[in-house]
Amino acid sequence: RSWVESVLNVSTPIGFAWVGFGFLGQVLFTGRMVVQWLVSEKKKRSVVPVAFWWMSLIGATMLLIYFIWRVEPVGIIGQVTGWLIYVRNLWMIYRRRFRMQNAE
Repeated sequence: RSWVESVLNVSTPIGFAWVGFGFLGQVLFTGRMVVQWLVSEKKKRSVVPVAFWWMSLIGATMLLIYFIWRVEPVGIIGQVTGWLIYVRNLWMIYRRRFRMQNAE
C-alpha cells in the first residue's frame, strides 16, 4: 500500500471517492463558521445567517453518510444530533418568514 492509502485507510478508487466526499462535507461544515464570522464582522454584531444553517445541514448530511460508510458510531451519533438541530432552526426561520409574508 502507498502512504496515501495507509493514511486515508482506503485502497480502492471507490474508497478514495468516499474520502473525498467526507472531506467535502467537512469543508462545508467548517466553512459555515467562516461565513458566520464574515457576516458578523460586516454587521459589527454577532449574526447567524441562514447560510450557516444550510451549510451545517448539508455538511452534516455528507459527514453522516460518510460515517455510515466508515461504520463510525461516534461520528454517526454526533452528526444525527446536530442534523436535528439544523433542520429545526431552518424550519423555524422559514415558518416565521411564511407567517410574515401571509400577514401582509
